[in-house]
Amino acid sequence: MSRQQFREIDLSKWRQVGEGGNGKTYICPDDPDILLKVNNSRLSTLEAVTKEYNVSRKVQETGLSVPRMKEIVRVSGVYGTITERIAGKKSLSKICHDSPEKTEEMAEFLCERAKELFSKECDTEFFPDRKKQLLSALEKATFLGKETLGIISAFARNIPDCTTCVHGDFQMGNLIVSGDRYFWIDLDRFGYGDPMFDIGHLYLLCKVYSSMKRVQELFHISKEQFDRFWDAFARAYTGKDNHEEFDLQAKRFACIDIILRTHFMKPTFLEKMFFKMHVRKLIGAFK
Repeated sequence: MSRQQFREIDLSKWRQVGEGGNGKTYICPDDPDILLKVNNSRLSTLEAVTKEYNVSRKVQETGLSVPRMKEIVRVSGVYGTITERIAGKKSLSKICHDSPEKTEEMAEFLCERAKELFSKECDTEFFPDRKKQLLSALEKATFLGKETLGIISAFARNIPDCTTCVHGDFQMGNLIVSGDRYFWIDLDRFGYGDPMFDIGHLYLLCKVYSSMKRVQELFHISKEQFDRFWDAFARAYTGKDNHEEFDLQAKRFACIDIILRTHFMKPTFLEKMFFKMHVRKLIGAFK
């Protein structure tokens, strides 16, 4: 597709209203019913944005609630998307920030929505197999030692083959609510596989990355709230007060999630060292 096929957006007329790990969102006073999303540089190519656009539309076909995708646009030399704006929306993480006493309630709400998500059969012709993506990433994870790769690869090969939906970036910032409605957002890594892929991602955020100041700022949640959120989610998901076994499995998939990131991006040398450091912290979960 040529550049001329996409509407050019003058960002000076828009106001930033949000920022996450992947990019920023904007609204325009001239059309308050739409939202502009511009991803960070590595995710703002035409290929990446077109994928996000098509995935969002396909997810909607599963019956899951997502904001309606409207068009692809150009913004200052990169690409972005225009979507339906959900008036009065708040992410679960923002609710936890504004009302810390609701942290456990929001974790339980995410658990309920997770079980709905994981009950959906995925279109395996359109969406990718998360296990295959992991095995591919492991083949290229040369920044990890041979022993470490062997341990994780053996575990990966035994992950059950599932065709249920998984979000790919499953966490409290990617479920928004407006009144009695809720919507999944940031769907570019949507696929199918064992639900523990998603749960491991949540564990990584709540129990590993949550000590980082930048993560706390992005999610508007303190380290103590991340801990509370995970505990409430795990109790709700397992139906048990003692969820040590569940935590251990989530820890294994958290380690896997770090390696999976290399499938979705081209990590720099420093990023690879960051991943290696955290894999070392989590590798004990496999022993």
